[in-house]
Amino acid sequence: MPDLSRNWSLAALLSVFLVPTGARAQEASSGPLASLEGTVAELQRQALSGSGAYEFVRDLTTEVGPRSAGSPGDRAAVEWAMARLQALGFENVRKEPVTVPHWVRGEARGSILSPFPQSMVLTALGGSVATPEGGIEAEVLRVANVEALEEVAPEAVTGKIVFFDGGPMERARTGAGYGKAVQARALGANAAAPKGAVAVLIRSAGTSDDRIAHTGAMRTYEEGVPKIPAAALSNPDANLLSAQIDRGGPVRVFLELSPRLLAPVTSYNVIGEIVGREKPEEIVLMAAHLDSWDLGTGAVDDGAGCSVITEAARLIGKLPEHPRRTVRVLLTANEEFGLSGARAYAEAHKEELDRHVAAMESDFGSGRVWQFRSLLRDDKLPLAPEIHRLLSSLEIEDGGNEARGGADLSPLRSANIPIFDLSHDGTLYFDVHHTVNDTLERVVPESLAQAVAAYASVAYVAAELPQDLGRAPEQPEGERRRR
Repeated sequence: MPDLSRNWSLAALLSVFLVPTGARAQEASSGPLASLEGTVAELQRQALSGSGAYEFVRDLTTEVGPRSAGSPGDRAAVEWAMARLQALGFENVRKEPVTVPHWVRGEARGSILSPFPQSMVLTALGGSVATPEGGIEAEVLRVANVEALEEVAPEAVTGKIVFFDGGPMERARTGAGYGKAVQARALGANAAAPKGAVAVLIRSAGTSDDRIAHTGAMRTYEEGVPKIPAAALSNPDANLLSAQIDRGGPVRVFLELSPRLLAPVTSYNVIGEIVGREKPEEIVLMAAHLDSWDLGTGAVDDGAGCSVITEAARLIGKLPEHPRRTVRVLLTANEEFGLSGARAYAEAHKEELDRHVAAMESDFGSGRVWQFRSLLRDDKLPLAPEIHRLLSSLEIEDGGNEARGGADLSPLRSANIPIFDLSHDGTLYFDVHHTVNDTLERVVPESLAQAVAAYASVAYVAAELPQDLGRAPEQPEGERRRR
């Protein structure tokens, strides 16, 4: 059944329902994108039979590894990406400066002291301050979430370690459980400190049941609020701590963290282009972030995304004829710790944002693309089902006209650039997200190749269309982030 959310006219709907099946198929093959079908099919064939994306993420994680903002790995990744894009035949390869924070994790130790002594696996949250020398020993106060803490009197919090435990994150293909799970990570320290807490522990915002902790960025400490240390427990250790609390009576914990926040440094966004043959000034943007957290090698987050968009653009560049418009690959600096690169790109390119005709982002792992969504204004909306039809052999669902892009596209939203979301299957993504297990072994080459096929198809169509896609409708306030 046609997707009624596309707001087609009654006449258009009747034509779909009343035309015989055979005629409908013939009409589809002569639609507005009929002349592009052969090229799209060839792009998909090459993507599905190739291994370029896997080789990219393999080499990035092997030759560079972790790439946290401001680190030696970050600097190495920029030079690696510059050399790689040049070797792959991209044009106008360059790096653009970005000021990024430089936070160093240090060591982390924690244990339950009483009533039943146990060691615990934990890691500092990004941006956390260190504990005092020698660590902290304190009683634990467990709450479900930030809202629950607001109902607790300050005298019940003072001098305690607040433990946020809203239960394990729900597993979902869309990653829908992350928003709820990540709240305590982002807001917990700023909520607990004014009530007198000495530290914060959270249950990891992740779906792994292995004894590994998931890091991630805190919200910046608020002015006038004491800066208290914050750490994430592995899910099994959160269960262990909760089990002791459930016995009744006080539970005391030891926590020692040694992170440091150093002076900001200069990193870079890396850009490469497949220059358009007719309208090189018009840009189809594909973005992913080059940085990663420091625990794993950043294969899934976001080496995979970098590899998908780079290989998709490379395949477009190998066509006998470049598309009309320029396809630009943007590998951003410091997505994980504050979107520095995305914001810098929006500022540096503000004069040409009206010439960005479409934007896409890959930052949700290496799973198969399962859904296509657009963000187009009403008069351009009939193109969306036509683009989706070209993805039918890849078994991708139509998700309607509510694309939002990811974190790295959020600073561009005010420019109302048309957006296409190609949603990766995130069922397993949060098993390794921001952990030591974010390594190459978690990348499935076949899924990566399917994602390349999808991104190459949509980027090529947007770049080759005779007409542009206009401006997108305004998006609701707020940013959807999976950082």
